[in-house]
Amino acid sequence: MNLEEQPKENEMEQPKILTLDDDFSLIKRINQGEKELFRVLMNRHKEKVRNIIYMTLSEIDAIDDIAQEVFITVFKNLKNFRYESQFTTWLYRITINKCKDYLRKKKVRKIFSSVDEDYDFTSTEIDENKDIRLIVRKAIDKLPEKLRIPMILRDIEGFSYQEISETLELDLGTVKSRIFRAREALRLKLEPIKKELMI
Repeated sequence: MNLEEQPKENEMEQPKILTLDDDFSLIKRINQGEKELFRVLMNRHKEKVRNIIYMTLSEIDAIDDIAQEVFITVFKNLKNFRYESQFTTWLYRITINKCKDYLRKKKVRKIFSSVDEDYDFTSTEIDENKDIRLIVRKAIDKLPEKLRIPMILRDIEGFSYQEISETLELDLGTVKSRIFRAREALRLKLEPIKKELMI
């Protein structure tokens, strides 16, 4: 082998990782002491985490604070991560739990049924300037938490039933049942304004 055929020293040392589907290798390097790589891991997933927080809570002001709590928790517990499931499953479970903690602290759960009581979903008259997405969002907000979160993960975030099962630590049958019930409840809430939604 001539010198040109020999691999360069830095080519041999250069890791063949840092792709979107290689979280495991990145986590191992972080746990071995390369703490600065945590920012790479965080940047990969922060927008998805932020989106889940927003869709779960519908509160823009809370997104950054909760996302920060999520990644602080991840950083502190990364050494405890087991490579038995995808990192994202673990990450999204932490995210959902942080959202639930936020709801408990704010006692939002106790007033879900009375959120935006001034808005009457039984009325068929809708201001033509009213944002339809906002109306649907308000209807979703009225769903009980145990129905709302699985439906958001499935119908808005595009999770598979299996991913939702692992993330929420629920039986697959329970996940499917809750999503079905959530869809039915949402359909009933939006039935009075069905015609307007289909425009």
